[in-house]
Amino acid sequence: MTDIETDSTFSAMLITLFRGVLYKDQQPRHWQALQDHQARVRDHVAVLGLELMLDDAEGHACLRQRPTQDDDTELPRLVQRRQLSYPVSLLLALLRKKLVEHDAGGGDPRLILSREQMVEMLRVFLPPTANEARLVDRIQTDINKVVELGFLRRLRGQEDQYEVRRIIKTFIDAQWLAEFDQRLTEYRNHAGEADDGA
Repeated sequence: MTDIETDSTFSAMLITLFRGVLYKDQQPRHWQALQDHQARVRDHVAVLGLELMLDDAEGHACLRQRPTQDDDTELPRLVQRRQLSYPVSLLLALLRKKLVEHDAGGGDPRLILSREQMVEMLRVFLPPTANEARLVDRIQTDINKVVELGFLRRLRGQEDQYEVRRIIKTFIDAQWLAEFDQRLTEYRNHAGEADDGA
């Protein structure tokens, strides 16, 4: 491989990382380039205040804003923070918990859920409604947002089946999960307040 081809491959891989998540199974060539130039990538993105989050076992990588230290000059954010709605945050939390339970059970490494399963997971935390179709539509909007964020992937040819992408583990870590029960209590209270206000 010539230097030009190497630089071109490196650039394409880096652009993929800046756009979002790089998956080993979806882009094996870029993944190999990342493996070959991992130290170079880390040095390159560190200049921009970013860090490489790479999980070999799960086969995914992404960039994250590096936490600022006391002696650091605050850089403008390159990776945007997204304010998520309550139902989207709740869905992400429940998907992460479901992935932990799935992994503990062994078996298939992929966690596949139907839209109906996600509706049932969320129903407990949402105010009761007489309009089932409206509830399902609302939850579908939240599911679409999670797909857009890259934490769920629709299965080809199966419109109501979704794979939970393992990158969710990078963003919702063990410490966050340790506080999960407290968060769920808050979510239940939120649903109760919404119900009282109806």
